[in-house]
Amino acid sequence: MELELKGKSVIVTAASKGLGRAIATEFAKEGAHVLISSRDVAALHETAEEIKQKTGNEQVQYAVCDMKNAEEIKQLVEKASAWNGTVDVLINNAGGPPAGSFMDMTDDDWYHAFELNLLSFVRTIRAVVPIMQQQNRGHIVNLASSSIKQSLDQLILSNTMRPGVVGLSKTLAQELSADNILVNTVGPGTIETGRILELNKARAEKQGVTVESVIEEAEQAIPMKRFGQPEEFAKAIVFLASGANTYITGQSLIVDGGQVKAL
Repeated sequence: MELELKGKSVIVTAASKGLGRAIATEFAKEGAHVLISSRDVAALHETAEEIKQKTGNEQVQYAVCDMKNAEEIKQLVEKASAWNGTVDVLINNAGGPPAGSFMDMTDDDWYHAFELNLLSFVRTIRAVVPIMQQQNRGHIVNLASSSIKQSLDQLILSNTMRPGVVGLSKTLAQELSADNILVNTVGPGTIETGRILELNKARAEKQGVTVESVIEEAEQAIPMKRFGQPEEFAKAIVFLASGANTYITGQSLIVDGGQVKAL
């Protein structure tokens, strides 16, 4: 299958580690021009160099961007457009909100989660849509969580904000279809990243058990009996954002090894 990504202009946010990094690497393997972002310039530089070495693709650049900073988001998109003359693909990613129950969360926690996990996506999309409309094509993939299908214990903020991303994506898929811009949402299940380790540590502390026991229990709850790998998740993203996808839009996909039981 030809993914038609060679030379395409791709933005991957929050990509200095974890899922974002894996996604950027898969795009680079396909010959895309990949612009990655995060708040940490040192981590970005290291990640960009490692992606180049791993893929043999020298067309990897980076830009510092706090996903809660509207001006930095605008500058990120401007850099991609100036570099490649356009933006073909936007992969929206942002760090997850803190774990906890409803009564644990303050107003500041709620505002932070809204700005980081929903409003930031609005801002990046607002910046790229005029560019994509001008060329009459584009792919936008918004990363969320398996909480878009089934609520997760002790993740009230994610359970609230992530479904908002689905509503945004579904509406945009309808509004932008005439411009040949496809918009989808993808949520990871239990993928082996630093974020999952943090959540497992928090759960272990709350339950008064070892992290190892929490991990073993979590693996047993997955039909495939293992955590997913970032590369496995990334490949699904790359397909949805590629030229091979010409008709899938407005959809919500979970990459979770069959863990979520909701229809």
